[in-house]
Amino acid sequence: MENFGEGRRSRGGGMLPLLALSAVAEYYRLPWKPPVTASLLAANTLVYLRPAFIDPVIPHISEVWFNPHLIFKHKDLKRLFLSAFYHVNEPHLVYNMMSLLWKGIKLETSMGSSEFASMVFTLIGMSQGVTLLLAKSLLVLFDYDRAYYNEYAVGFSGVLFALKVVLNSQAEDYSSVYGILVPTKYAAWAELILVQMFVPNASFLGHLGGILAGIIYMKLKGSYSGSDPVTMAVRGVTRLVTWPLRFLNGMVRSRRRRITGRGRVGRGQTGIAGPGIWRCQSCTYDNSGWLSACEMCGSGRARGNGWSLNQGPALSSSNDLPLDELRRRRVESDTNLYLAPRFSAEEMIDGSPLAVEMEEEKSPVEKIVPKRAAEDSTPRRTKGG
Repeated sequence: MENFGEGRRSRGGGMLPLLALSAVAEYYRLPWKPPVTASLLAANTLVYLRPAFIDPVIPHISEVWFNPHLIFKHKDLKRLFLSAFYHVNEPHLVYNMMSLLWKGIKLETSMGSSEFASMVFTLIGMSQGVTLLLAKSLLVLFDYDRAYYNEYAVGFSGVLFALKVVLNSQAEDYSSVYGILVPTKYAAWAELILVQMFVPNASFLGHLGGILAGIIYMKLKGSYSGSDPVTMAVRGVTRLVTWPLRFLNGMVRSRRRRITGRGRVGRGQTGIAGPGIWRCQSCTYDNSGWLSACEMCGSGRARGNGWSLNQGPALSSSNDLPLDELRRRRVESDTNLYLAPRFSAEEMIDGSPLAVEMEEEKSPVEKIVPKRAAEDSTPRRTKGG
């Protein structure tokens, strides 16, 4: 958070491409792209750039400066919440967004998007609120209003200090803060002092409010085991928005059924093929649940106790048969299916009118049966007969 005594806004140049390049490179290497972090980066950048399609919608920076005096005087909540998304120049924006990118990826990946989003919006309100109370307390207790109560400040850095406290709350190692090695859990305090030394224009009270907000948030979270109301609200909105997609996905999955008529055959398959389908134990063909006999080989459907509907004990499952025996049975079942006679043996003599009639009625599949197999399956006519 950066402050200006008279509400001035300065501009820098040339650093936004650096921000865009760093963000794209960081996101490109991630296996999962955190959506909330990306949305926060986009929101802060769009508010700063003010493109034509949103310029009439968002207020000007002069209307949202964080000023405790104006907030209390006019009860202006717009200044309280929106000032975190505004920045005074490009270096201010780029520095904050680079920090948000690093912290956001780590936190959102570890806790999930819904909880991270609820935490960020909670910390925005808490950090701004704590800063406001600190400024008012200094005025009431010490009559000190020149430096903090009437200052103008904007920026996301107060929230970033709160995120830093949350990120480092359980750390036991050491971190380098501007080249100084400090315990990680106290890195936010060291950064608060060093930033104020090197960047005097920074809002000390805003950064302090962010650190205190992070500490309060962690204390409250540790004392309450359930989901906070903001997380529940975010999850509810997410489920509501994604409901049409989940509904369509469920319909597509429900239509994925096994189609009968050309079932799978082979070893290693169980006798249960799927809903409304039974598998023949002789040829492993998948048949419709409405059929009582195999559509491929004519074997009866096996009961639950292993007996067939119309041929006594069912044949053993294909899982227990040797590969050669399974192949032989399939060949026999295919031959029996193709050679099932519709005429008597005497009527199938070559050259007879019935044989010619049968040849004309054959389907294309029946016509490709090897003639050798047909000759072997019909009795021969002798000269004496």
